[in-house]
Amino acid sequence: MTDVKLKDLRYLVSVADERHFGRAAARCFVSQPTLSAQLKKLEEQLGVKLIERQPRRVALTDAGEAIVLRARRILEASEELVMLARGHHDPLAGRLRVAFLPTIGPYLLPRIAPALRRALPRLELLLYEYQTAAILQKLEAGELDVGVLALPVELDGLEERELYQEAFELALPEAHRLARRHSVRLEELKDEPLLLLEEGHCLREQALSLCARVGAQEKQDFRATSLETLRQMVATGAGVTLLPELACRGAYAQARGVALRPLTRPAPTRRIGAVWRKSSARLTAIQALCDLIAKHAK
Repeated sequence: MTDVKLKDLRYLVSVADERHFGRAAARCFVSQPTLSAQLKKLEEQLGVKLIERQPRRVALTDAGEAIVLRARRILEASEELVMLARGHHDPLAGRLRVAFLPTIGPYLLPRIAPALRRALPRLELLLYEYQTAAILQKLEAGELDVGVLALPVELDGLEERELYQEAFELALPEAHRLARRHSVRLEELKDEPLLLLEEGHCLREQALSLCARVGAQEKQDFRATSLETLRQMVATGAGVTLLPELACRGAYAQARGVALRPLTRPAPTRRIGAVWRKSSARLTAIQALCDLIAKHAK
């Protein structure tokens, strides 16, 4: 019987992800010769070539691609086993890997961090920031425990819970004619140059969908990488944009050169929720985190 070690499967998955032996070795905290030797040993054990080694390129064979898919599942299951055992000892202790959208994390975390420390002092949160597609991929691969993102999403093997809803507000230059209003109708944006995030951000698609209703046009020569870039461009007078409510509160409410105005009711909103694997062994900790976010995000 072939004795395949989890360590060797981790090496293989790292090479598949990095497509580079040096980076994969660094990720696994071993030397490159050690990683390479162990993978050759794995190939000998399995009796099949897994990796095509070329001078400037690393590729997986067809067998390698198929085995990596199963290796990911095995590694995920082994991690779930460890977490399950720890969870029975103290379900609200240990590491919890949480990813936020870039349009959520910087604005939500300051609101919930003090309450997190008080309510869940033994829970060590490892925080990450990814876009939606990466969060879902890393959840499936077992690299994350929970993602906080905009709903809806595809729930293939995942569970979801809505945490809160937040309205969109209009950010416009302080000298803009609409800045004199207490609120602004979405229809009044029809002829305004609209500043948006770059491709890949779900907030971009939501804003485009909203503004398409009234014929507002995106400013084609500019796309931002973050909400803070959008805010700064608004301050220069380059156009207007829509910001989620939490990005308009606290320290962000007084940005120089920017006026923030609510949209008239019914104001458009986005739904923020948590997603996690159905098989997760950290359900108690995930639910505790969700309860806390739902309470303090409003």
